Amino acid sequence: MSNRHLARTIAMQTLFSWDFNGKQAQNLNKLIELNFRQFAPKFNDHGFVKSIINGVTDNLAEIDRYISRYATEWPLDQITIVDRNVLRIGVYELVFNKDIPAKVAINEAIEIAKTFGGESSGKFVNGVLGAIYKDVAGSIKKTEQSASPSLGGPAVEAAADNLSQ
Repeated sequence: MSNRHLARTIAMQTLFSWDFNGKQAQNLNKLIELNFRQFAPKFNDHGFVKSIINGVTDNLAEIDRYISRYATEWPLDQITIVDRNVLRIGVYELVFNKDIPAKVAINEAIEIAKTFGGESSGKFVNGVLGAIYKDVAGSIKKTEQSASPSLGGPAVEAAADNLSQ
């Protein structure tokens, strides 16, 4: 498992616990440290985990609006806690974090959803993030596409089309 994948997993587990326990900000740092001790005691990229968690919590209202808008059949409070927090990380990385390529953000979210969510979690996360990408993220991340020829143009559009099917 790559360090970044493990970091996203720890971030999801932390956000799951935080969400499950009423989103109490004072518990967030304790949850982060507890998850490091339990799941990755020798993990050395604490900064990436904390940046994901802080990015999600700092942008929570807007991230949740994206989820509500693109998961139209599911009110936010009816989405499972795992799927909701995987989507939060995915939306944060897709829309707000310009350092993460869109394809990576979507693929990582799908893999985490498949691992920790229910039978259809991967497809659900794929559908929501694919729709956001097609509608919004492509224009937000244009700098990403123009800066990296391997991520721009038809290849990214084809990848997005494949992800949302």
